[in-house]
Amino acid sequence: MTKIRKKYLRYSICFKEKAVSEVSTGSSISEVCRRYGINGAGTVQTWIKKFGRDELLNTVIRIEMKGEGDRLKELESEIRALKIAVAEKTMALDAMEKLV
Repeated sequence: MTKIRKKYLRYSICFKEKAVSEVSTGSSISEVCRRYGINGAGTVQTWIKKFGRDELLNTVIRIEMKGEGDRLKELESEIRALKIAVAEKTMALDAMEKLV
């Protein structure tokens, strides 16, 4: 059995800078990837971070009211308790069915 060698592409710094500059002029990351044959948008995103152009990346901003975090934790613990209760009832029902 022969090993399949993985093909690694190495891009020059000028190529990387050109791709990042195109993203900064308004092209989307997926457009740049298609245009230059780059596999995976993560590659271009890494270049954007490397060249200090973080403003080009999409950021998620989460705004929540005071107490929402506590309420979320409370609901998660309630869900966990309900799942355990359902599992116990299911096991009891299976045991009763086998008994009958």
